[in-house]
Amino acid sequence: MALIIPKKYKQKLLPETTEVAIKLIKDHFQTRLARELNLRRVTAPLFVLAGTGINDDLNGVEPPVSFNISCMGGRRAEVVHSLAKWKRMKLGAYDIAPGYGLYTDMNAIRTSEDLDNLHSLYVDQWDWEQAITEDDRTLDYLKQTVRKIYHALKETEWMIYEKFPHITPRLPESITFIHSEELLQMYPSLSPKEREARAARQYGAIFIIGIGGDLSNGEKHDGRAPDYDDWVTENSDGYKGLNGDIILWDRILQVPFELSSMGIRVSAESLMRQLEICHCTERASLPFHKSLLDGELPNSIGGGIGQSRLCMFLLQKAHIGEVQASIWPEEQISTCARHGIQLM
Repeated sequence: MALIIPKKYKQKLLPETTEVAIKLIKDHFQTRLARELNLRRVTAPLFVLAGTGINDDLNGVEPPVSFNISCMGGRRAEVVHSLAKWKRMKLGAYDIAPGYGLYTDMNAIRTSEDLDNLHSLYVDQWDWEQAITEDDRTLDYLKQTVRKIYHALKETEWMIYEKFPHITPRLPESITFIHSEELLQMYPSLSPKEREARAARQYGAIFIIGIGGDLSNGEKHDGRAPDYDDWVTENSDGYKGLNGDIILWDRILQVPFELSSMGIRVSAESLMRQLEICHCTERASLPFHKSLLDGELPNSIGGGIGQSRLCMFLLQKAHIGEVQASIWPEEQISTCARHGIQLM
């Protein structure tokens, strides 16, 4: 996505007040999220050891930031991409009962990102994970969880309106569910991002189900690593996938706005199927994967929710750099400044 400069953009809050609003949003939303999903906060690592299979591979191609540890014989450590697998291990370590879970502040550095209005080198999100039963590994449970998260979003949006009445709510009353295959059938001539834009513009807030597996045209809607979300299991709609993305329509930028990636996690069976599809069955011998295949990890559902993205959307900002301190190209900084977009 190229840099977008909205016409007649005017910031709703001065930078100093924005800082206050950011804290309000983060404090309020994480409290509501924890209440909706029965989560407790835990402390998370910034980096993990390489070669353990714990780090998230995202789409499977993004290299992590890494470094050697001198006092450990030069062993390699990696800055986390996300904590999808680490959280599941913690559920098991803490013996958390089904229906309850944990959340944490996840901070990452993703050097492969193209920097624009929505993408930064620095990623901050709430990573959460909830233990579930085998019977909960269904599309209905996934949708029920998405609705609870959306309710927390709506409550936070209303809180901001009460504090700053000139920032009026934009989210629709409910979120619309649609499978990636349905989107393909509706708009066969469009790219996946163009399909997302059509649906997000129409409904305001959507959850696209089935991210990672091949669609009927032989292509993926979007990439997903094979070893955390389940994208091969057939669901009750007759399509495959027990995962998805929460996408909102951003009226400021006039683009689909991905806020969260989440899903029911792989079982031992779906893990092996996905590793085979992705031609990486050698991962089965890594510590994380072996624990899962040996039945040592609980069934779970989880995801990540962008902190800066949530603040950007609710405060109706034009650039993620208005709510987050990071590094931007000099040309992007000067272009934004000329149009009243002040980057931190």
